[in-house]
Amino acid sequence: MAFITESQLRALLPQGLPNPFRLSGGDRLTPAARDFLRDRGIPVTEAPVVSSSGEARRHKPEADIPVGVSNRHIHLSEEHVRLLFGQGHTLMPMKALSQRGQFAAHETVSLAGPKGMIKNVRVLGPSRGETQVEITRTDGFLLGIQPPLRLSGDHADTPGIALYGPKGLVVIESGVIVAKAHIHMSPADAARYGVTHGDRVSVQTHGQRPLTFGEVAIRVHADFSLDFHIDTDEANAAFLQQGDYVSISAGGSDAAWAKG
Repeated sequence: MAFITESQLRALLPQGLPNPFRLSGGDRLTPAARDFLRDRGIPVTEAPVVSSSGEARRHKPEADIPVGVSNRHIHLSEEHVRLLFGQGHTLMPMKALSQRGQFAAHETVSLAGPKGMIKNVRVLGPSRGETQVEITRTDGFLLGIQPPLRLSGDHADTPGIALYGPKGLVVIESGVIVAKAHIHMSPADAARYGVTHGDRVSVQTHGQRPLTFGEVAIRVHADFSLDFHIDTDEANAAFLQQGDYVSISAGGSDAAWAKG
């Protein structure tokens, strides 16, 4: 097996790159090389691997989906921004996030549950129509609540919590979740992977502790950038960190793919 780099692909440009670009013999592309081909609209195909019995089987999928590790955070409604930080306050961007238009704000709040408090929880912007708190299961034990595993925006039967800001206190009746692992994709990415919005897939990690994440939701939008979104509990369990790469895997069977 060999890794094909972006530099090698650039060296082939004068004589023309194969279209589609076919991988063989277990060769793999580096992430930069795959981006290089994708930017030029060149699809990648993989030759089947032949087992010792002579039977063709599928190649191991290439790890080309970047990992985004999300720490606990909160999305605030405009009303709650005013109540927590003062009338007329606007969230101040501190750092752009991987998804277009999203940012980590300078503002933080404290979360208070029946058993404990977590201070300096980062607010993400821009403000939303409804406040949502995303924590890990471990955070829930500390706070004394048991938020369910949910996709963003699904607040039915979720616990509430008290939010403390520099200018006030807000108690929400619901909206605390543990974010379900998902992959953000653009429509072009979705077409490349053969999935649609709402599909569920299995994701394989390839680090020190290889794990398979099941029931990973596909989220497709024109503004989305490719990103496998997990929380810190999940990242720690799989020995993953921001910027690592994973692959969509059917585990040798199409049964790992589900619609809806």
